[in-house]
Amino acid sequence: MAFIFQIVMLVLECVGLIRRPGRFEWKMFAFYTQLSNAAAFAASLLFLLLRGGMPAVYMRYLATCMLLMTVFVTLCILVPMGAGFRKMMLSGNGLYHHTLCPAVSLISYLFFEPHVKAWLFPALVTLGYGLIMMGLNGLGKTEGPYPFFQVKKQGALKSVLWTAALFAAISGISFLVALAA
Repeated sequence: MAFIFQIVMLVLECVGLIRRPGRFEWKMFAFYTQLSNAAAFAASLLFLLLRGGMPAVYMRYLATCMLLMTVFVTLCILVPMGAGFRKMMLSGNGLYHHTLCPAVSLISYLFFEPHVKAWLFPALVTLGYGLIMMGLNGLGKTEGPYPFFQVKKQGALKSVLWTAALFAAISGISFLVALAA
């Protein structure tokens, strides 16, 4: 069953990418959403190629946790800030990258795949991404792509608080996925 889910994941990820405006720009990888979905695509492909070997199991865990973090940030931060639930969760590439891919990934990981208990792994990857993006924002090399990265607009204290809150969120997500598995 896990192999069928991985094929479904690959198809959904491709459809989501095709439906993304400006889909083939390198700038898209500034978005955690795109990174988490690229990780999910790579993890599913690796799972199929390695027939579920340990590197693929770790990648599937990482990708699943990152996808759930994407859903969390979308629902708990971006939608309340005015991004719109329908737009973010039910239309365009959001339907795939914020809703379908995370759901399929979680179901597959929890019920049909081998598990790992490495909750710190997704947390550190996400923290690394966040620190890089905040650093680039602080240096004026980029703006965003999320409001909580805009160090110059919100100041150092808010940036530190956002970092702590988001690190706590991905740590909690990773821990709960490992616990549930």
